[in-house]
Amino acid sequence: MALRLDFTHPLRSFVAAVRLTVPRGTTTALVGPSGAGKTTVLRVIAGLLRPREGTLTVDGVSWLDTSRKHELPPERRRVGYLFQEYALFPHLDVARNVRFGARDSGLADEMLDRFGIMHLRHARIRDLSGGERQRVGLARALARDPDVLLLDEPLSALDAHTKDTVRLELHQHLRELDLPAIVVTHDFEDAAALAHTIGVVVEGKLLQTGTAGELVAAPADPFVATFTGATLLPGTAIGAREGLTEILLDNGATAWSTEPGSGRVHLAVYPWDIALAREQPDSSLSNHLRGPITSIVPIGDRTRVRVGGIVAEITAASARRLALTEGDTIVASFKATAARLLRATPR
Repeated sequence: MALRLDFTHPLRSFVAAVRLTVPRGTTTALVGPSGAGKTTVLRVIAGLLRPREGTLTVDGVSWLDTSRKHELPPERRRVGYLFQEYALFPHLDVARNVRFGARDSGLADEMLDRFGIMHLRHARIRDLSGGERQRVGLARALARDPDVLLLDEPLSALDAHTKDTVRLELHQHLRELDLPAIVVTHDFEDAAALAHTIGVVVEGKLLQTGTAGELVAAPADPFVATFTGATLLPGTAIGAREGLTEILLDNGATAWSTEPGSGRVHLAVYPWDIALAREQPDSSLSNHLRGPITSIVPIGDRTRVRVGGIVAEITAASARRLALTEGDTIVASFKATAARLLRATPR
């Protein structure tokens, strides 16, 4: 049993056309730039937007079929919808927020207990932290006993300190649900943490769908590569030698990849595949790009270092050992197997 959606609808500068299946008990994340049409998908499912053409079934029951002029109104669709900023009622306390639209008060109380906010039932929304507000919003969405759960940027309202904790909580809650769930986000890290599968939406189209690992291992185009964290180096594939493709990069350097390619390409390399050294190492690493350090950003026990046009992520211990400072000239090295080639075609 699953949610099955297939629709087209004109938006301001493009026509959204999405075909999507979300099995029961799984979560799909829709990621992409702002204005790509991600929230449009949620609005069609919730009945807040009637598409020009489309069908929608949930567990085999038709909610929408424009060819038959069939459209279930929003109030008859069992949808739990967690809006951006959670859309809680500031004049109601926590308990009455959760009970609003609930199937019954007993289920609302069960959600208060499930999300650990029973002790806040008489609190006003303005007195809650960001994480507590998200729990209230999720409890209210599930108190409707929905057939589908929709979450629109569920972590965007949280500060960085709170976000990691709440992301883990939300991951656990989503794994416990026997519902098809869709999460809209602009953050690939959130999508990778929350969803079983990820759909990259660009200009109203699903550009690529897969697990986080699949998108990283084989991005379909330069946008997917950059969205999943890769650095792109433009260049021209000029030939092959001993099973490797030679790429003349636009910055004048030469690089090698085990992937075939010809003509204009983007070489995509991920930060964790790059090693840094003061001098060019004598190793199996096939690509060595020398350049100045333009930024050093510590992130927990890792350090992100930008060397010219490339970003490396190394351990904090390695950064200390190398005594890196901005302006130093350093060598960034990565294997030919880590150099993914993407055709540089205009969209």
